[in-house]
Amino acid sequence: MQTDPNTTTDPTTPDPTETDGPTAPDGPHPLGTPTELATPLGTFPAVAGDGVVRVRNVRYAMAGRFEAPVPAEIRPDEASDRRFQRLACPQPASPSDELLGRPLRGVEFDEDCLRLTITIPEDTPDEPMPVLVWVHGGSYVSGAGDLAGYDPAAIVREQRVIVVAVTSRLGLLGYPTDDAHPANLGLLDLIAAFRWVGEHIGAFGGDPERITAVGQSSGGDALAHLIAADGARGLFRRVILESAPLGIRTGRAEMQRRMAEAAGPLEPDAALDDLFAAQARAKQAAAGSGLRSAMPFGPRAGAAPLPAEGDIEAAWREHAADLDVLVTWNRDETAFFFEVDPKLAALAAWPVIGPLLRRVITLRTTRAVYVSGARRFARVVDGGGADVRVAEFDGHPDGSRIGSAHAIEVALLFPATEAWEGTPLLAPDGARSLVAAGAALRAAWAAFARNGAFPAGYVPTGHGWAGSLLARRV
Repeated sequence: MQTDPNTTTDPTTPDPTETDGPTAPDGPHPLGTPTELATPLGTFPAVAGDGVVRVRNVRYAMAGRFEAPVPAEIRPDEASDRRFQRLACPQPASPSDELLGRPLRGVEFDEDCLRLTITIPEDTPDEPMPVLVWVHGGSYVSGAGDLAGYDPAAIVREQRVIVVAVTSRLGLLGYPTDDAHPANLGLLDLIAAFRWVGEHIGAFGGDPERITAVGQSSGGDALAHLIAADGARGLFRRVILESAPLGIRTGRAEMQRRMAEAAGPLEPDAALDDLFAAQARAKQAAAGSGLRSAMPFGPRAGAAPLPAEGDIEAAWREHAADLDVLVTWNRDETAFFFEVDPKLAALAAWPVIGPLLRRVITLRTTRAVYVSGARRFARVVDGGGADVRVAEFDGHPDGSRIGSAHAIEVALLFPATEAWEGTPLLAPDGARSLVAAGAALRAAWAAFARNGAFPAGYVPTGHGWAGSLLARRV
């Protein structure tokens, strides 16, 4: 592999936000210099800068709407005009956009979204590198793998690892509610992506025997389901589940039935706006399902590639023996939702009793949605022979009002200061010190990916932050 350092930026390159398709609001143009990356698979258009080389929007599979993915021919030049574009599957606006700093700024929405972005060190080592495959969160309805706030340059540059960011189908496009189409298309997309990585990452300097799946929130939930899925065994050697809402994994059948009835038949040729309207009806029909209604979309047990709900834990045990597993949660996970749910925000604003109610509700719902399910999952896979650690993260910016809320550790792992600047989640000033504050956490993730090792005791945050990650074996 080699890059061409003499290639320079073409000032006439079109603005990637000027497209014929629907786009998110304009955002900052991605930094970097156009270059090329020569591999045994061919020469890929790439972008160099910040000590890394990125190959963006590589197609890992193809799929028609509501159809299962099929392998795609590798065409290195296919994404040449997309090297400065961030792509996402079509999705409605998310209520958490403002809290997370409008992460979809500058993103192009396209149903041809089964893509991955590969980030490698600019100065590659001679030996094959560990590979971290990033599966983003967003309640199965929002987000994408290659967002500005998920920029992996720091961990790639510092730790000399490869990060592969995966984008897959979401909402009704990824998890149709009717019985006329495969129910778990988004999971099938992820399986296809991991197969692509296992087969081809060696051409980019990665070690196919050291693939670590890293998923946050619904991304972690998806990875937990993949461990139980048919056809997914052996796709990764190690797995990190960050804040996976496993406490609301079960008991979803009646909610899903109501959602299917409300959404109605899903026509393959329907306009996106019509599908989004059906998605909104399905979401509304999920109300009244308790905490599960906070994440109504997602995998359907008993539909391919998943076993029935009652058999998933047995599948976890059966498939666990060859895995190293790290399961984490944040101390104040559900404080996040007090910032995005108007009813919860109004409750917390009550004089005198509001802050107390906020603390009590945060503690109880964090335990119910995240901690209890995480611990149960850890015990099950430990019983199947996995090497398992669990960890609580209580890190937060100095002076934070929100605390160690859901998704806060993501900013430390992917410290793109410009993307996170001004984000309420990191108030009052946590974005400014992200690179230094998260160095130990990034090193810990990379060490786990390298050989399954993890620091004993705690992993501290750095300047401008307080708290740490406290890990232990199951």
